[in-house]
Amino acid sequence: MIIRFSSIGDIVLTTPVIRCIKQQLGAEVHYLTKKGFRQVLEHNPYIDKIHTIEKKVGEVLPELKAEAFDFVIDLHRNIRSTQVKWALKTRHSSFDKLNWEKWLMVRFKVNRLPDIHIVDRYLAPAAALGVKNDGQGLDYFIPADAEVDLTDWLADAKQPYVAFVIGAAHATKRLPQEKLISICRKIKQPVILLGGPAEASVGQEIAEAAGPHTINTCGKLRLHQSASVVRQAWKVISHDTGLMHIAAAFQKEIISVWGNTIPEFGMYPYYANGESHNTTVEIKSLSCRPCSKIGYQSCPKGHFKCMVDQTESFALDL
Repeated sequence: MIIRFSSIGDIVLTTPVIRCIKQQLGAEVHYLTKKGFRQVLEHNPYIDKIHTIEKKVGEVLPELKAEAFDFVIDLHRNIRSTQVKWALKTRHSSFDKLNWEKWLMVRFKVNRLPDIHIVDRYLAPAAALGVKNDGQGLDYFIPADAEVDLTDWLADAKQPYVAFVIGAAHATKRLPQEKLISICRKIKQPVILLGGPAEASVGQEIAEAAGPHTINTCGKLRLHQSASVVRQAWKVISHDTGLMHIAAAFQKEIISVWGNTIPEFGMYPYYANGESHNTTVEIKSLSCRPCSKIGYQSCPKGHFKCMVDQTESFALDL
């Protein structure tokens, strides 16, 4: 059993572990996650069974004990995953969260972070089973009924377009609205804005201000549908968020925009066979960055220079 409770991006980043275990060991693979993230995994052919919780692991422990797992791979390593390991009393291995190294980087800007992508850190616990990285990158599986017909959104469905992921879980990971509008105006190709219900009104304002080539789908598409729009895109612009990793799973060209977080945390776009189709956009000279390993709802310093001062020159080539 593999454990990862959240979130979309982190779960997508565990997909090489799932695939490698299934293909290299032929094992029966189960996955434990939160109910709200089941959709990310439910069409993955390398998973035999998904177990979910709402809040507490007690909801599912009797079910897990009945499975008699031979091995547990803990890719979350928190109180709840520890409770599961204690309860199951079976062989297990956990990934290194690098909390100390991240704390040093955030608090004192002392970089002790290893130059290792989190995918390889997720795979490390599986090494105890003889599992190796197959170099095939990430997986994301879209059911046929969720594929988006682009004629519903574009006048010319054959014209290349840019998928622009404007959302992110924390405000300090998101470009300001004025910046988003300015970037969209500079892009020559059609732009499809992607985001959840929280971005619906902002997406509409951006589309109206940027011009008719900008289409707002925020809050109108489910996750798999948004993934379909990403899969069919010419290029993808994204903040540090789940759809960025889904785009990498489809080997898309990505322009990743970084605010308070940094690629050095090991969660930049991950591609197959060591390839990279990612262009990183960030302001490296700020002494206050990174201010958090996750993010805030507003800039702790008040100036938000990590996003306000971002270059827009990449948009001129799109």
